[in-house]
Amino acid sequence: MAENNTPTAPTFQFNQVYLKDASFESPCSPEVFGPKNSNRNPAIDVQLRIQHQRVTDTDDVYEVVLASTCTAKTEEDTLFIAEVQQAGIFTLTGYEPAPLEKILEAACPNVLFPFMREAISQLVAKGGFPQLLLTPVNFEMMYQQKKSSPQPDAEGAPNSA
Repeated sequence: MAENNTPTAPTFQFNQVYLKDASFESPCSPEVFGPKNSNRNPAIDVQLRIQHQRVTDTDDVYEVVLASTCTAKTEEDTLFIAEVQQAGIFTLTGYEPAPLEKILEAACPNVLFPFMREAISQLVAKGGFPQLLLTPVNFEMMYQQKKSSPQPDAEGAPNSA
């Protein structure tokens, strides 16, 4: 009987979604709810970070964490700081290293983003502020920009090689 050497197709399986960490601060409350801030449009700063790691050394199961820090400030006050780490467990089998990295940095965060967006929105609303609806993010473009930018060497200087 002949051996079956046909390669198996790569698989992408979304196993679990969970809120890994969340925090909300309103350092200037209750003053921020007073009349001086009622007609101001705060500046909103959104920072995103992506982290991923294998769950165990022997399988193709990965934890991907999409972290967001959202800060709302007026000229004088910080109205709120909302931080969420939205995580997911993914089984990714049959991928070469380059496509695997792209999946972990772009496809998995794309899956997690709606969950993180909802968590941020609810956290801010529960803090007494209007809902904060994050605009969609192009993780594919972020990944391409990261790949094309010079990577710093071990001492922090850009690597020119």
